[in-house]
Amino acid sequence: MSETDGRVDFFDEMKQRFLSFKKQKYLGEVEHFKTLAEAQSPKFMVIACVDSRVCPSNILGFQPGEAFMVRNVANLVPPLENGRTETNAALEFAVKTLQVQNIFIIGHSCCAGIQALMTMQDDENSSFIEKWVANAKVAKLRTKEAIHLSFDQQCKHCEKESINCSLLNLLTYPWIEERVRKGTLSLQGGYYDFLRCTFEIWTLDFKESNVSHGSKISVKDKAFWC
Repeated sequence: MSETDGRVDFFDEMKQRFLSFKKQKYLGEVEHFKTLAEAQSPKFMVIACVDSRVCPSNILGFQPGEAFMVRNVANLVPPLENGRTETNAALEFAVKTLQVQNIFIIGHSCCAGIQALMTMQDDENSSFIEKWVANAKVAKLRTKEAIHLSFDQQCKHCEKESINCSLLNLLTYPWIEERVRKGTLSLQGGYYDFLRCTFEIWTLDFKESNVSHGSKISVKDKAFWC
């Protein structure tokens, strides 16, 4: 890498990475990329956190065209009643237009967004971050019931609980609920612990879950990758 005015020129490194991608990936799969240029038909929509340490394509090996992705603070899905956001706009496009078969919400360890949620006062939502993470306040309330846990343990518990709350929030969108009920769309949760490099995955059990009465969630097909 070259240096300009005492600073590392990261764009020079990016250039080398791009040229390496073109030589090793693009030129080796030209026909595939030509097909992608005409249309995309991903099987997955992935909702992940903006955290720079947890890129889904890097962790799970998604290739171009395989996953339609949206990333936001703390990988949250707000309920329909909370109004329009970039996240539900992406959901609408992925489900109605691209007709993805899976929506995969991926959370992770040491999430600063969840830490912000756990430390903010209940009546605080003045900042952009506080207002956004308040979408997971139900997960916080459920976590606070586990008073025997340390703060770090509560945060980890809330990181997973917020994924389940977002899975339930997906069912507040009629065009998602209908497809899940018909079996044409599956909802998955995932949790990446980058301190131990482990991954947990589970599927929402639609028949046993209820978004209307007490926000009951049931999951199935749990797996632990390590």
